[in-house]
Amino acid sequence: MSRPAADWTRFLEAIRYRGVYPTRQRAEEAARLVLAGLSRQLDASVRAQLAAALPAEAARLLKGEEAAARPLSGRAFVAELAARAGTGLAQARWDTGSVLTVVAELTGPDLLDRVLDRLPPGHALLFGRAELSRPA
Repeated sequence: MSRPAADWTRFLEAIRYRGVYPTRQRAEEAARLVLAGLSRQLDASVRAQLAAALPAEAARLLKGEEAAARPLSGRAFVAELAARAGTGLAQARWDTGSVLTVVAELTGPDLLDRVLDRLPPGHALLFGRAELSRPA
């Protein structure tokens, strides 16, 4: 998979627009927090695929953390980000959605399906997708 034309600056501008952040610096803070957190939720194979679809700095952030033994639910993921950032749940949820919806746009539906297949329930909404029930 080739790296998309979008570079880090345009990636941050997309997040800034989506999150209605007042500055690019604020968008970058959200991006760094969320991408590092997402890195801890995914195994190396999926992280590498996702990293290949994103700008180089985003890819570096995705590869920078060791995966947790067990990924968190969507709700617990947001709570962990809130604790790390020292913010409330509402702000962490906003940051997460602002970043991950841009990630979803860059990666496309097939790769996003693979990412979501590796995550517990509750993550699809964070990427801007409806959460559908999985067959038992």
